[in-house]
Amino acid sequence: MGEKNTPRYPIYVISKGRYDVCLTAKFLLNDGVPFHLVVEPQEFDSYARIFGAERIYTLPFSNLSLGSIPARNWVWGHAKALGAERHWILDDNIRSVSRVYRSKRIICNSGTAFSAVEDFIDRYKNIAIGGLAYSMFIIPRKKTGQPPFYKNTHVYSCLLIMNSIPYKWRGRYNEDTDLCLQVLAGGWCTVLVNAFCIHKASTMTIRGGNTEELYKGDGRLKMARSLERMWPGVVSVGRKFKRPQHIVHNQWRKFDTPLKLKPEIDLSKAKPNEYGMELVQVVPEIKSGRLRKLVDEYSRGG
Repeated sequence: MGEKNTPRYPIYVISKGRYDVCLTAKFLLNDGVPFHLVVEPQEFDSYARIFGAERIYTLPFSNLSLGSIPARNWVWGHAKALGAERHWILDDNIRSVSRVYRSKRIICNSGTAFSAVEDFIDRYKNIAIGGLAYSMFIIPRKKTGQPPFYKNTHVYSCLLIMNSIPYKWRGRYNEDTDLCLQVLAGGWCTVLVNAFCIHKASTMTIRGGNTEELYKGDGRLKMARSLERMWPGVVSVGRKFKRPQHIVHNQWRKFDTPLKLKPEIDLSKAKPNEYGMELVQVVPEIKSGRLRKLVDEYSRGG
């Protein structure tokens, strides 16, 4: 679904120990989207054999036992040195990107999705972080569906970051939540886009990455406690999905009223743009009755 559009901001995929199972790199390659893998020096050859040396950025350090934080801050500095206003940073366990069309998640070209999100984010001068929602949280609703985006909430795994904001990745755990809280506490806005979403493999289901370094044993409890200490009164520790989990006690909603999106352009002149996307049947038979009806209505112009 969709023609090729090339994102204007650099895309970085941080990866470790997953040269043969780096899902994100594989779908970006398939979609023809420019990107760079960011890896530690001892793994350069392994990643280069599969994805090409020209797509690899090599970190100036290795095995720091600090999770992905040093790599994330290196990426931020690299993007600033390029002169880019923003940069994308993606986890390495994303399978695909989908457009949410009439409450259905339909796989589309990721370059088109990223380009559309960039254009939307750039309409506003105070969005520090934007990104795509997880597909598992896109709940089909027959009548209204979900809003196209949520304002001032967490953004995980697929982030578009403004390079000029005065913050950085820090700590060792739950870095996405911490960075979003830093941004909101500083008076900036975040946007989580629901109009497009990522299909991401569940944590700890793919070897490599932080699976052994951070999550083994009581790693999840340590992660939640660490964030609680960084944000006392905002974060507490509870249980979710039958495991220890940090909980942000309705604090996301408290950021909603005082922080308003500030347009950079005259939104009254903005026009709908489908970015060349069309609904296309790619399998011989559609077994879902609802999807079959959707395709038929689209082909009739409904």
